Amino acid sequence: MAAEGRLSAPIPLGALRPPRNPISRALLDKVLGRIIAAAGLVFGLQALPDMFGQVDDMQLAWAWVIGLAMFGGFLALVVASLVQRGVTTVEAFVAVAYLIALVTWPLAVDDPSRIQSGVPWLWYLCTVATASAASAFSTWIASGYLFAAPAVYGFIRLTPSGGAVSPQRATLDSVYAILLGGAVLILVVILRQAAANVDQAQATAVARYSEAIREHATELERVEVDAIVHDSVLTTFIQAARAWSPDERDLSTNMARNAMSHLSAAASTTPFDESDTSLASMADRVEAAIADLGVPVEVRRSRLGDEGIPSTAAEALYSAAMQALVNSSQHAGEGPGVDRWVEVRHDGDGLTTVEVGDTGRGFEPASVPTERLGVRVSIHERLNNAGGLATIDSSPGRGTVVSLRWPVEQAPA
Repeated sequence: MAAEGRLSAPIPLGALRPPRNPISRALLDKVLGRIIAAAGLVFGLQALPDMFGQVDDMQLAWAWVIGLAMFGGFLALVVASLVQRGVTTVEAFVAVAYLIALVTWPLAVDDPSRIQSGVPWLWYLCTVATASAASAFSTWIASGYLFAAPAVYGFIRLTPSGGAVSPQRATLDSVYAILLGGAVLILVVILRQAAANVDQAQATAVARYSEAIREHATELERVEVDAIVHDSVLTTFIQAARAWSPDERDLSTNMARNAMSHLSAAASTTPFDESDTSLASMADRVEAAIADLGVPVEVRRSRLGDEGIPSTAAEALYSAAMQALVNSSQHAGEGPGVDRWVEVRHDGDGLTTVEVGDTGRGFEPASVPTERLGVRVSIHERLNNAGGLATIDSSPGRGTVVSLRWPVEQAPA
């Protein structure tokens, strides 16, 4: 049995694409905004009973303004986190409104000299305010807010309007708020730094992938130029040099026209053309080109229908098939016992096969010199670069069959 020549399939470009990272700065801010919004609702509901219990001791205007500012800010934060619009602005508003409420608390009590029995209801919202500041402001501003808000609260606790507690109790409350808010701030800073590193790494990977794409496109163009030079230009020159009879001169003229057509098609297509063409139109191109070869070739079509194929794959199959036909017309010989055929078929699993065969002299594929570009570049490399597979079955005296299959994943082992 004849030796079978084939090249390994290329690595698909999609396999080189960097995987999509689940962590990014945008995703972190989205999740963080929703967590702070949920915490604002939970702690706001916890502070609501105490607020209604202390409203009788407060100036009514202050109670309404601060209450609407805080709880309205929490509701606005929920909406903003869901629609992903203005989250940072609302978080900054909540943090500033809370600090203003703390500073004005002693002035908002009707009788500042009377010791309040309960804990100011603003205490329950301290962690939400520091978390909002950590998310909305820079690290330095958020750090200053982390110490300023609990310090103001601790000072209020020392006054009668805050309960007139002992310095130890006020200090304990302030330190507790600082530790809790500090943990939130540290977590936010660490996660944002990690997300920034991931974004930078992903941007670097995308840049390297783009460079790989450009290098691959350059390689495809090189192979295309090599194939066109061999298939069309050199072959036309050789035929023209041997053209002595009128028929041979006509064949040279037709080959020159085909060469011009190949060069024009190569100039108008790109290696990553994502358009589709039908298998029937590709078979029509093959049949039209056969008429210019000057040798009889039978064209067979099997189950083509309206099946489509990417233009790059169709161009690779067509060009490789035409190169195989040119090789057959030049080397297989002539005579009543030499038949040539081209079969284009498509099966139900998505495999497209173009088979070019003859019953001529045949050859030994393993003995083809490496400097001969017709088989290596024009057939094997062309199909490999398009994601296909070319196999050659030939032996001296038994003819040649070139099988062109696309895609390589569907090709039989």
